[in-house]
Amino acid sequence: MSLRNIWLLSHGAQRHGGDPRVRALTAPILPSSSLGRALVNLSTNHYGLPKEKTSENGRVARAKVLTIDTMNPTVKNAKYAVRGPIVARAAELERELNEGMKKPFDEVIKANIGDAHAMGQQPITFFRQALAICSYPELLNDSTFPEDAKSRAYRILQSCGGNSMGSYSASQGIDSVRQDVARYIERRDGGVPSDPDNIFLTTGACDGIMTMLKLLVCGEGPTRTGIMIPIPHYPMYSATLVELAAVQVNYYLNEEKCWSVDISELKRALDEARHYCNPRALCIVNPGNPTSQVETRQCIEDVIRFAAKERLFLMADEVYQDNVYGHGCRFHSFKTVLFEMGPEYSNTMELVSFHSTSKGYMGECGFRGGYMEVINMDDEVKAELTKLLSVRLCSPVPGQALVDLVFNPPQPGEPSYDNFIKERTAILSALEEKAKLTEQVLNTVPGISCNPVQGAMFCFPRITIPEKAMIEATVRQIHQRQPDVFYCMKMLEEAGICVIPGSGFGQKEGTYHFRMTILPPIDKLQILLNKVKEFHQKFTQKYS
Repeated sequence: MSLRNIWLLSHGAQRHGGDPRVRALTAPILPSSSLGRALVNLSTNHYGLPKEKTSENGRVARAKVLTIDTMNPTVKNAKYAVRGPIVARAAELERELNEGMKKPFDEVIKANIGDAHAMGQQPITFFRQALAICSYPELLNDSTFPEDAKSRAYRILQSCGGNSMGSYSASQGIDSVRQDVARYIERRDGGVPSDPDNIFLTTGACDGIMTMLKLLVCGEGPTRTGIMIPIPHYPMYSATLVELAAVQVNYYLNEEKCWSVDISELKRALDEARHYCNPRALCIVNPGNPTSQVETRQCIEDVIRFAAKERLFLMADEVYQDNVYGHGCRFHSFKTVLFEMGPEYSNTMELVSFHSTSKGYMGECGFRGGYMEVINMDDEVKAELTKLLSVRLCSPVPGQALVDLVFNPPQPGEPSYDNFIKERTAILSALEEKAKLTEQVLNTVPGISCNPVQGAMFCFPRITIPEKAMIEATVRQIHQRQPDVFYCMKMLEEAGICVIPGSGFGQKEGTYHFRMTILPPIDKLQILLNKVKEFHQKFTQKYS
């Protein structure tokens, strides 16, 4: 539209001030007599949305209401490296291989994510039998199913509306499942009481973590909530904090001491953050992801003392508690240590812990089952937590059923017990073997150093990237100029190995890493490790 037409429309509005059709045309265009405002508003309507355009055939092309420029900016700013551009490229390479395109490799090995069943791990028989009965109750009459699977399924169905998993549950979760989870926690923690009313069933652990962060975040400017998270960290934390417009407060794990939590580093991070935000919560991941460390009991006690002294809400992500392989390592729950420290802490310290059916020996990622237990939470806040969970009605009921089965497994003397123990032991033993193999092989490669894989299901080796490769990544301005992203993309394109660069998890400046899962079957893991070794040697030689 020309400036002359703008002037005519404006004066037309004055001449036809009573005509609503003219007002409707002109008011959005000239909200004031300012020519500058007129020029700015040429491309948008009075709702701030792009105007419709006329195509070559004279038809009006309706502009999109939601565009990359008009969407929620916090969503654009959030990043999740585990399923980022390298993984997208891996999927493209798989399609190209299937179409017959020639590559330097025959298959893409996806070592980017902790998805056990996708890597070939077989499900636990008892879990699937009971879930099958829950899904199709007619199987209660099938003599081929063991009686303990039938009894578990029957109890779960009796707690479902209409005796069907297709019904909603209470927002906090099925009562009988929360009771079984509480009993499991008491067994795990040596008799420390657990109240089912403090158990909330969630859609995996991530759902619980995100919900708690929503409760914690408030304030503006220097009073905005800060959340302390470990670096390296699982990027769900940073992505959620960006989405909530909270302040991420980084504390660095000590790589030289097997990625342990250092109290002096916590203090440094906290003191610095208090100049620009209000730190209110401390997140600990134990065993670690991506770093695989298992914290000592003394470390956990020190963390609890620190959080209590600094008035921090403590969030314990313990989803890998069944995955402990390191010599002399043992999982200690934060709740156990808290109560062993006495009433001074156990009666006052605010703690929430998270667990999941996605990891451990179960690996049932797709069912999205999990729970969180809250300790010393204010009663009014707990009511608000229940309300917040009720917005999405409930977590998936099949996932809740799986939670019940995982934390109320076959007991000695029941028909499924021996096979259950055999399957669980085989999975955990294989993971321990793969953890040791991964550490051993990677540490034979000049330019790669890998801490012991004490737990979880990943390794996070440190890599040396030649200066020439760093210059090429920067000069070509590819892959966000990150040398480790450049390295991992090269590994994918040349060796068919999909791993995630350390920058996606955070790392100390000047250091480079990648995260790789140890989940592939032992024979494929050996192939994967040999390919990583061969690639790194060629990469180093090329860019030296």
